[in-house]
Amino acid sequence: MKILLRWLLLAAALLLVAHLYPGVVVTSFSSALIAAMVLGLLNTLLRPVLVLLTLPVTVVSLGLFLFVINALMFWAAARLLSGFDVAGFWAALIGSLIYSLCGMLIDTLFERLFPDSD
Repeated sequence: MKILLRWLLLAAALLLVAHLYPGVVVTSFSSALIAAMVLGLLNTLLRPVLVLLTLPVTVVSLGLFLFVINALMFWAAARLLSGFDVAGFWAALIGSLIYSLCGMLIDTLFERLFPDSD
């Protein structure tokens, strides 16, 4: 139940990103749902490999290269899907930053509303 609610909130966050920043376009809520799922899959499957492969650059840049990896995941999701469009790399960077902030707020909200009973 929590994962479904989190998915819906992340899709709404993607719509918020599109509303706040003109470089990101989401045509409908169903497109946002699919894009949120694809972003989650890319971040789960592909991002750890990219982080490992770019570890030296990430260390030298003091972790700032992780923003580039997040932008690439955001941009890749937009290239894979119709109904979700990103104007370019800088739009992907700004969009991924806003989306990440929304995701952190959603995670904080979930920690407070549904504390683990472990």
